[in-house]
Amino acid sequence: MITCLADGFFPDVGVATVKLLRRLGVTVDFPESQTCCGQPHFNSGFHDDARDLAKHTIAAFAKSPLIVTPSGSCAAMVKLEYPELFHDDETWHPRAMALANRTHELSDFLVNVMKVEEVGARFDGSVTYHMACHLRGLGLFQEPIRLIQNVRGLRFVPLERYDECCGFGGSFSVRYPAISGAMVTDKAAFIEKTGVDAVVATDAGCLMNIGGCLNRKASRVRILHLAELLAQT
Repeated sequence: MITCLADGFFPDVGVATVKLLRRLGVTVDFPESQTCCGQPHFNSGFHDDARDLAKHTIAAFAKSPLIVTPSGSCAAMVKLEYPELFHDDETWHPRAMALANRTHELSDFLVNVMKVEEVGARFDGSVTYHMACHLRGLGLFQEPIRLIQNVRGLRFVPLERYDECCGFGGSFSVRYPAISGAMVTDKAAFIEKTGVDAVVATDAGCLMNIGGCLNRKASRVRILHLAELLAQT
């Protein structure tokens, strides 16, 4: 599941995810009928529209035995919200539950399904890690860090308040730009304080927001999706 932001703004994340999974012996299929998972509609209160997109997504991945997505937010939408959207629908609730049980955020799939933490990656430099908010809802507190710390040549620097929201929050950043801007400014300051070469995150939304702020500050710190880091050899 490529996700909208990866497809539209971070295509290298999708390429890196496929490259990484294939290197680990996984056969990757890409259902071309997939579209938005419906999270923007759901978060904005348009639940009927979100249900329509959820039905489309459920159908698009109906034949997929496992679904991997390089996004905690999209994984959380499918795993946590799809069953609730159809909680009183006898036809669609079982299908939503089935898809939820087969869907995994990338670090979850690697660590908890494939049981691997060392994926053959190498990165000559220092990185810090920002935890995307939706990983908390998925219970994925240490998986990305364990993968990062097993990258050869990498020096990991803990980030102060690493689990604090960057301020993106999807439509939150549009509705409350001043609050969002203040939050990402704080996040960027903590990142620069580490003196690292790159900041790693698991969601394109976080990377877009943090990367934009760092760019406006003319910071030398670059952004990396976890998939991009792990795909490097």
